Amino acid sequence: MSRARPASGRFDEAEAVRLFSRSFAQRGAPGVELGIGDDAAVLSPSGGRLVWTVDAQVEGTHFERAWLGLPDIGFRAFQAAASDLAAMGAKPLAALSALTLPRGFSRAELARLSTGQAEAARACRCPIVGGNVARGPVLTLTTTLLGTVKHPLARHGARPGDEVWLVGEVGLSAAGLALLQSGRTGARARSTRRALTAFRRPRALLTEGTRLARVAHAAIDVSDGLALDTSRMAEASGCRLVLEEEALSRVLSAELVTLTAALGRSALELALTGGEDFALLATGAPRQRPRFARRIGRCERGRGGFWERADGRTARLAGGFDHFAR
Repeated sequence: MSRARPASGRFDEAEAVRLFSRSFAQRGAPGVELGIGDDAAVLSPSGGRLVWTVDAQVEGTHFERAWLGLPDIGFRAFQAAASDLAAMGAKPLAALSALTLPRGFSRAELARLSTGQAEAARACRCPIVGGNVARGPVLTLTTTLLGTVKHPLARHGARPGDEVWLVGEVGLSAAGLALLQSGRTGARARSTRRALTAFRRPRALLTEGTRLARVAHAAIDVSDGLALDTSRMAEASGCRLVLEEEALSRVLSAELVTLTAALGRSALELALTGGEDFALLATGAPRQRPRFARRIGRCERGRGGFWERADGRTARLAGGFDHFAR
């Protein structure tokens, strides 16, 4: 655990580190010889290759504090990073968390933020073994996760003849964000609750990822929109991935269809471009498709991601979230 300048005048540097460390103290975690509280952690991994990922959640870019409680922010930041491990078929080993706290961030606020992170870490069975606390202009959470896997999945393995599979749901998180933006969050309908939970408390599909690693040829987590992430997989694999309107429409949740009708939005549009679903997109042989995966398209010779309408017309996939797009 490295130490930086005080995050707020309400507590000093040493206390910030103690508060941060106390939330994540774990004893006897598999593969962890020395955890949080020292200058660095000591791990002793076994059972496969190491898989590493890092994800940053920045206030004003990834979240607004007006729409999320601090425990939610901590929880979703951790799960977003864990979703990258799920896409590789990896089992979590340990995590590092670096926080940048704005001026005036209080002791109680730090405790609530850490509570959400700790809850997500327990859900993923992944101890937080170190990190950093510093002061900055906005709240930022940078989470590094390490995992192990014998045969990692990658996004470049799709091949002609594969089916395109969806694991998890797409569009509900974007619907939850749309509800928050419109101020229509008071309804007690199940569809509203599910959409808000999908946005505030996403869950990485780690168990499904490890099972996919046994049968899939390629996988990617759906964080920036199904359309954009499909195109990324097609480019990496050097093939043509076609998402089929009829197939995707069949697997969209009833809650998404109900909400989008009330919001005056298209369920398919949110499913394709909404993002932050943390579902998994994979390809594999038809006979190898697991029960929890649903077919939404196909892989062909060619290049790029395409959308096939119900009438047979095709067009290149477009849309999704890109930090650096103009």
